[in-house]
Amino acid sequence: MKQTLERSSEQTAETAEAQKVKTANQEVRYMAASNQRFRNPRQRAVIWGSLAVIWIAIVWLTGRLLPAGSTLTSLMDRNLAPTWAHPFGTDWLGRDMFMRTLKGLATSIQVGLLAACGGGLIAMLLGLAAASSKAADRVISWIIDLFLSVPHLVSLVMLAFVFGGGLAGVAAAIALTHWPNLARIVRAEMIQLKSAEYIQISHRLGQSRLQIAVQHMLPHLVPQLFVGVLLIFPHAILHEAAITFLGLGLSPQQPEIGIILSESMRYLSAGMWWLAFFPGLALLLVVRAFDVLGNSLKTLTGTGSSREVR
Repeated sequence: MKQTLERSSEQTAETAEAQKVKTANQEVRYMAASNQRFRNPRQRAVIWGSLAVIWIAIVWLTGRLLPAGSTLTSLMDRNLAPTWAHPFGTDWLGRDMFMRTLKGLATSIQVGLLAACGGGLIAMLLGLAAASSKAADRVISWIIDLFLSVPHLVSLVMLAFVFGGGLAGVAAAIALTHWPNLARIVRAEMIQLKSAEYIQISHRLGQSRLQIAVQHMLPHLVPQLFVGVLLIFPHAILHEAAITFLGLGLSPQQPEIGIILSESMRYLSAGMWWLAFFPGLALLLVVRAFDVLGNSLKTLTGTGSSREVR
């Protein structure tokens, strides 16, 4: 009887020990699966891309929907440091810097959208034209090399001066200087597609080069173009702020980040650090959001490196 009880207790202890080991193994597997899901680059790209879209949408919609009276002057509230009533403080005219920053970011996003779409359209048209013939390819390659040999800021200043500034002029200047890298990628993709078997069959069936480029090659370029346009966005916003900071962009009456930063330089020595710190930080966060969104889409679509587009 005593031996039976001892065997029963030993079996019970072994069963409990086996149950503990099984539970521990299950926990280890669950944690490994969770870590694997977290390390999945595509899922990470979806999460970060979604957060970037939400942040950009909030900034743009808030800036567009703010009433016009939110940036009016109030001489009784001049040069106030950041408080709950004015999170970014006020400037020398009593204008709320938080409201001005939001409106300025909305304007920068609008200019970036026009410039990026314009640059993407130019890159697409020249890339398609380069695939039409060898002579067109040589000419377009020479044009791309010519534009790449000139620094962005120099060509931006010249073109902004030629177009007379303003929102449309700045967007056109940025679009005309931010297409060469993307055009070079599109041209390389087109040359690679020309050697595909179905393209050769289309040639034998009598389709023209333009028809092949539009019907068969262009659909393959849509993901690359979309990612390229998104990666142009942060550069367009920063360069728009740069030339506006130099006084060649939008008019001083418009709330814009470059104008805000340019005006704040005169008051930094007086201790009004908030005039430049918060608008500059907000600009960097928006630019970073576009960069994260572009890189996330690059990961999801499997397109080329973001450095190639820039």
